[in-house]
Amino acid sequence: MDKKELLERVKADGVRYVSYQFTDVTGTVKSVDAPVKRLEEALTDGVWFDGSSVQGFARIEESDMHLRIDMDTYAVLPWSPEDNKRARFFCEIYYPDGRPFEGDPRGVLKRKLEELKKRGYIFNVGPEPEFFLFRRNGGDVINPVPHDVGGYFDFSPNDEAVRVRTELMTALSAMGLEVEVGHHEVALGQHEIDFKFDEALRTADNVLTLKYTVKAIAAQHSLVASFMPKPVFGINGSGMHCHQSLFDFDGNNMFFDPNDEFNLSSLAYSFIAGQLKHARGLSAILSPTVNSYKRLVPGYEAPVYIGWAGVNRSALIRIPRYTPGKDKAVRIELRCPDPSGNPYLQFTAMLTAALDGVDNKLAAPKGLNHVNIYELSTEERYAMGIRELPGSLREALDEMEKDEVVRNSLGENLSGAFIRAKRNEWDEYRIHVTDWEKERYLETA
Repeated sequence: MDKKELLERVKADGVRYVSYQFTDVTGTVKSVDAPVKRLEEALTDGVWFDGSSVQGFARIEESDMHLRIDMDTYAVLPWSPEDNKRARFFCEIYYPDGRPFEGDPRGVLKRKLEELKKRGYIFNVGPEPEFFLFRRNGGDVINPVPHDVGGYFDFSPNDEAVRVRTELMTALSAMGLEVEVGHHEVALGQHEIDFKFDEALRTADNVLTLKYTVKAIAAQHSLVASFMPKPVFGINGSGMHCHQSLFDFDGNNMFFDPNDEFNLSSLAYSFIAGQLKHARGLSAILSPTVNSYKRLVPGYEAPVYIGWAGVNRSALIRIPRYTPGKDKAVRIELRCPDPSGNPYLQFTAMLTAALDGVDNKLAAPKGLNHVNIYELSTEERYAMGIRELPGSLREALDEMEKDEVVRNSLGENLSGAFIRAKRNEWDEYRIHVTDWEKERYLETA
C-alpha cells in the first residue's frame, strides 16, 4: 500500500489509536502511542521519542531518537475494544541527523538481509514457538497450574484450551500471519502455533506479534501465557526450533540437491558447518536467560550436544525428511533457540554464523545419524568430537565474548549492550536466595 491507500484502510477499519512499536536489546516490545489523527503526520515526518531509558539505547546526552514507520507492518490489534480500536506498526530507529541507530535490533537484521541480497540470496526462517497456558493460583502470585489435561497432539472436544488456541489462531490470522497448524505439545498446558516461513525480517515481526497476541488473548480468559523456556521442573520446556533455508530471487531453494543423500547442496552443508562452529558463541543470544539453561539439559528432548543429523532429534541441527517434489521445503532445523529471546538478534546471529561457514567453505562434520547422543557416555562423546552447549548463562556469555564472529554480527553497540544487560541478569540471579536453597539448607546447615 502507498500512503493514501493505507490511510483509507485505517479509516475503514475504524482505528482510533496507533501504537508505534520497536524492541529493546532484550526483545521487550516498546510502544509510542498516539491518536489516529496524528498518523498522516507520522507517516511523513516519523515519531520522536526519548531513548535514554530504553535498555541498550542512547545515553542521556543523546537521547532524542526518531522512529520511521514500516507501512507494510500495519495490523489492527483484534483484542482492542471496538470503541477504542488500536492498530500497530513496527518501526526503525534513527538518530536526529538521519543515521540509522546501531542499537536498533530490527534495523540491524534488516541491514544484514540487505547485504545478503547483494549476494543474490533471501534468508527464510520458519520458527516453532512453544508456550504454556497457566491458571492463576491465588492472589497476585502466579504459581504455574496447567490449564488443561492434554498431551502431545491430544484432542478433546470439551477442552477449554482447544477453544482458546482456536481463538488465538483466528486473532493471529487477522493480523496477517499465515497460521499453518496449532496443537497441544508434550507437557500439560503446553502449546505450539506454527506459521508459514517467510523472509527473516517478516518472520521476526511475526514472532513478536504472536507473543503479545497470545498473552493478550490469554489474559481475556483469566489465563497467563508464558514463553519462559522452563517454567515447571520435571517436564519439557518450551523451545523455538527454527527451520532455515536460502532462496534466490527466482524462488529456487539453494539448499536443494537431488543427488545428495539428504538432498542438501554444498551451500547447505557449509551453512550447517558455520552454525555448528559458532554454536557455543551463539548460545547467549539464542538461549538468552538464566532459565534457558534449565531447558537445555538431557532427558527432555532439548538439544544439548553440538552436531547435525537427518531425522535425529537429539542433534542440535536436524534435517527434516524430504518429500519428493517438495524441493522448496528442503531446510535445516536449528533446535536450540527458545522464545524468550529477541528474534531480530537471534536471526541476525544465526545468519552471520552460517555465512562464516559459507564464506570459508567449511565442511560439515560427519552426521550423527542413527546415534542417540543422550545414551553416549562422556568418553564416547569426547572420542567422537561432540561438544556441548554452555551449561549456564554466564558460560554462554563468556563464549559469546570469545567469539568475534558472533560479537561482530550485532555490532559493537548492540553486542556491548546485550552483554551488559545479561551480565546484570546473571548477577541478580547469582545473589538471589531461591526456595530450593531454603528447603535444602535452612534447617540442615
